[in-house]
Amino acid sequence: FARHEFGDPKTPVDYDFIPTAVFCQPNIGTVGFTEEQAELEFGEITLYKADFRPMKHTISGRDERTFMKLIVDDATDRVVGVHMMGPDAGEIIQGIAIALKAGATKATFDSTIGIHPTAAEEFVTMREPWSED
Repeated sequence: FARHEFGDPKTPVDYDFIPTAVFCQPNIGTVGFTEEQAELEFGEITLYKADFRPMKHTISGRDERTFMKLIVDDATDRVVGVHMMGPDAGEIIQGIAIALKAGATKATFDSTIGIHPTAAEEFVTMREPWSED
């Protein structure tokens, strides 16, 4: 921000894929397009969703859940939106923002080995598109 406002020359700001976190309970993290925005911008999209109890809570006994959503542009396979609600969402979304900024595709996510046992690994193991059926 300071470089953009006061630098010489001014540094342009790229407003695409700015990650956002809400540090509430549960944490919320988001980057990129919402489902509605992606449909308007790209037309055909595919959604991948996960709703699960994090493994760490199977031991602690807490009944806390995590929700994740990937939004993929069908024409390019590019991941254009990622949204998460659950423990550490803000921390996890920061890394995901780098991937989206770099143009990561769903195939890139699928070919990435997840760190087990973490909630974040779910982003690279979502294989089946979500449908309302």
